[in-house]
Amino acid sequence: MFVKVCGLSTPESVRAAAESGADAVGFVLTRSPREVKPAEVRGLLAHLPAGFPAVGVFRHETAADAVELAREAGLSWVQLHGDRSPADVQAVHAAGMKVIRAVTMSAAPEAFGNWGEELLLIDAAVPGSGEAWDYSSVRSRGLEGRDWLLAGGLDPANVAQAGVQAGAWGVDVSSGVESSRGVKDLAKIRDFVRAAKSP
Repeated sequence: MFVKVCGLSTPESVRAAAESGADAVGFVLTRSPREVKPAEVRGLLAHLPAGFPAVGVFRHETAADAVELAREAGLSWVQLHGDRSPADVQAVHAAGMKVIRAVTMSAAPEAFGNWGEELLLIDAAVPGSGEAWDYSSVRSRGLEGRDWLLAGGLDPANVAQAGVQAGAWGVDVSSGVESSRGVKDLAKIRDFVRAAKSP
C-alpha cells in the first residue's frame, strides 16, 4: 500500500514519515491551518532522503500559480484540489512536474475519468472534516487498474480496513495523525504507516 503523509510542517514530522516507511509527503502551500511557506518547505526537504517524493498541495490557485509556488519550494509534484480541468493537468505536466488530482465523492462522474494525472486522490464528499465515510462506495467509480489514493477520515485504527473496502492502491492522511489541528503526532504517523502497510 502506497502511503502519503500530508500537512507536514516540522523537521521531526518529516523525518518520522520518511523513517516509518511512508512513500511520499505533502506540504500545504495554500490557505490552511497547516499552511507552510515555500522557503519553509525548502528547509524541510533537507530532512528527506534525496529524491523522496514531496508534494505541494493547492486548492484555489491556478495551475500556473501552483507550478510557480511549487518551483519556489523546490518541489516536483503538485496536488490540485478544487474545480479543475484537463488543461490544468496538462499545464503542470508542461512545466515538467507530476500531478495528483484530488476529487471528492460528490464530484460529477466525469471527474473520475483519467485526465493524465499520475495519481487520482479521492476524498470524502466533505473534505477536511476528518470524519470516516463509506469507503466501499468508491468501488462504484470504475477505478480498477488505476493508481489512486483514498483520503478523508483515515487514522491508524481504520486505514487497513478502509483500504480493503475501497480497493485502494494507496492512502493519504493528514488530520488522522494529529494530536490537535495542524500538529502532527509522531507516534500516530508511525502507527498509521505500519497499519496501512500491514499484510
